[in-house]
Amino acid sequence: MKGIALKAENITKFFNDPVDMPVLKNISLEVKKGEFVSIVGKSGCGKSTLLYVLSTMDTDYEGELTINGTQVTGLSLNNLAHIRNESIGFVFQFHYLLPDFTCLKNVMIPAMRLGKYSTKEIEAKAYEKLKMFGVEEQALKKANKLSGGQQQRVAIARALINDPAIIMGDEPTGNLDSKNTGIVFDLFQQLSKEFGQTIITVTHDTDFAGRSDRIITMADGEIESHGHK
Repeated sequence: MKGIALKAENITKFFNDPVDMPVLKNISLEVKKGEFVSIVGKSGCGKSTLLYVLSTMDTDYEGELTINGTQVTGLSLNNLAHIRNESIGFVFQFHYLLPDFTCLKNVMIPAMRLGKYSTKEIEAKAYEKLKMFGVEEQALKKANKLSGGQQQRVAIARALINDPAIIMGDEPTGNLDSKNTGIVFDLFQQLSKEFGQTIITVTHDTDFAGRSDRIITMADGEIESHGHK
């Protein structure tokens, strides 16, 4: 498994309302360490559902999922929660920052939960991440006082506080204008190229997808193409 960050084999998932309906059909894919992959496809094709399976947040599927050489399919919810917190960073379309907390506190939360470092160390690390994204001056402001673009950058800093091997984004630029979309893309590219972090994003933005290392196109619950550049 050297060089492979994530491997999915024959992933199949059904929605059961009111009858069994396949939403993911026998999906197999590999993502290399340090690769920046975009998953695209029309609304309803299953791409967000796939991301939630790959992220271990959805465990109701058939097939096998391996992350960093560890097979995660069938692990307990507690084990999965630990793997997620340590190995996966999430960036959503909506930033999900806690509005009454400062930006600094928001970024610190996943590291506090992991419990590997002292509060002082976590605070220093959080400042370092905020600085990396150019929002360190906003550190002590409440999250609801920031612009949308700044909030999303704080959300990415939070996703990175535990130095996860994989960053997953569900429409991470969906609420941003073209300038901030460009900033977020450049940050993701820097993370993959300079820091070797693996990026997997679901996006409707064809320009964003076109600049990533590889586009995986989905249709009707299946992978149509794995397009390599």
